[in-house]
Amino acid sequence: MDAPAAPGDGGPRVARLAVSGLTKRFGTLTANDAISFEVAPGELHCLLGENGAGKSTLSACLYGLIAPDTGTIHLDGVPVRFRSPRDAIAAGIGMVHQHFTLVSSFTGFENILVSAPRQNRAAAEARITALAGELGLSLDLARPVGQLSVGEQQWVEILAALFGEARLLILDEPTAVLTPQESAQLFAMIRRLTARGVAVILISHKLDEVLRSDRITVIRRGRVVGSLDAESATRETLASLMVGRAVSLSEARPERPPSPVAMLDIRALTVRGGRTTRALDSLSFTIRRGEILGIAAVAGNGQDELFEALVGLRAAEAGSAILLDGVELTGWTPGAIAAEGVGYVPGDRYRDGLVADFTVAENLLLGHQSNPRFRFGPFLKREAIRAAAEAAVSAYDIRTPSVDARTRTLSGGNAQKVILARELPLASKLLLCNQPTRGLDVGVIEYVRGQILARRAEGCAILLASEDLEDLVRIADRILVLFRGRSMGIIEAAGANLARIGLMMAGEALPTEARATEEAAA
Repeated sequence: MDAPAAPGDGGPRVARLAVSGLTKRFGTLTANDAISFEVAPGELHCLLGENGAGKSTLSACLYGLIAPDTGTIHLDGVPVRFRSPRDAIAAGIGMVHQHFTLVSSFTGFENILVSAPRQNRAAAEARITALAGELGLSLDLARPVGQLSVGEQQWVEILAALFGEARLLILDEPTAVLTPQESAQLFAMIRRLTARGVAVILISHKLDEVLRSDRITVIRRGRVVGSLDAESATRETLASLMVGRAVSLSEARPERPPSPVAMLDIRALTVRGGRTTRALDSLSFTIRRGEILGIAAVAGNGQDELFEALVGLRAAEAGSAILLDGVELTGWTPGAIAAEGVGYVPGDRYRDGLVADFTVAENLLLGHQSNPRFRFGPFLKREAIRAAAEAAVSAYDIRTPSVDARTRTLSGGNAQKVILARELPLASKLLLCNQPTRGLDVGVIEYVRGQILARRAEGCAILLASEDLEDLVRIADRILVLFRGRSMGIIEAAGANLARIGLMMAGEALPTEARATEEAAA
């Protein structure tokens, strides 16, 4: 590696990071195409782009995970070439990945020091404690990280990146697992870093977060299509740059109230998460016809188990009750529940929603294979299956060369449309959507949101979990907040206070008088 030198004292201020003409190809795919941009010392710079735009490839090149084919990278005016992340760290670049790389049985200190084993342990821990204090962080680094909250684990990741005295910090979707309060704390910490001269690159798809940066570089299909100051940008401008067309961001639930009649009635639902733990603990709520009930929760607080229990994939304990339009579904099989009018969009589309090596037509058939329309005795009606698949591809605008294409070849957005095309026709009574827009670009998010609102207008009851609280407030009627499998309360979405929701997500229950008001309204 060519080691960078410190910038000189005289002359014009050089960029902390300068990327010029960076290109990276994987076979015939050009992931990064002549990308050029600069980040100044003390600047919060956002990389914005739709899913698959090339942001991850670019950050991997900057961190030494992969080598670019052509182009140059300068750090404080000095050309650098990294053969590994170790080289990037030594040069003063730190990175916090979207998916944590911590060892759960190690303490916070041990996770931070794993890359610097030869340092004096006591002196190193003192440095880490001082660094945490400078950044306004309060956490017990002597505890195993598996015992820390998700937000606290995020701080450990950041401290580990900064312990190497990083001059440039790359944060990949850092708020995806944080409450609003933790997100605010993160941005306050980022501003403390930039005030010290650290340059920060933020990779995010949340437009409101992006607008809190200093400068924004927008990438589309591997190329830079815009670079602008955040103060002159708008959500609409950024969304249009991302997808290459005008995008409506204002679509929200109609003001028409839901029916007063309950469609889904959950009573004391308890589900085991392990031998001695409960993923859901005596959870009760209702969803009315034509109502969207949002689920707000930090990852790992029971929302996945809730959806699995509702579709028959996870057993409920004795005393639990799941009633759909007055019919008790507890103990039913997934197929029987779907036949009762329930559609399910799972949180992990590739693990739980699709068979990657099946064709588009075969994935669209899943759950419908017993329908006489597609089956005659033990035989499938291939022509009918193909005709239905082609009609679904057209109706849901699924971009695929053929219904015979393997689903693993589709983009994330088109893969999600396959699930919607299969599940929405099933949802005559109840639609279950767990993170339906996760990892999707703005254009597909707009489409998915429109499909959900259309189902609401038809009188379908909808349970919607989303990492984006502002999106929940925009389209849900009410919001149920979960913490460790228990309800912290249900609040009206219209005019909801995000700060209060954040506190509830961290375990602070809705005040008794407010809870009583909500229950009476329900």
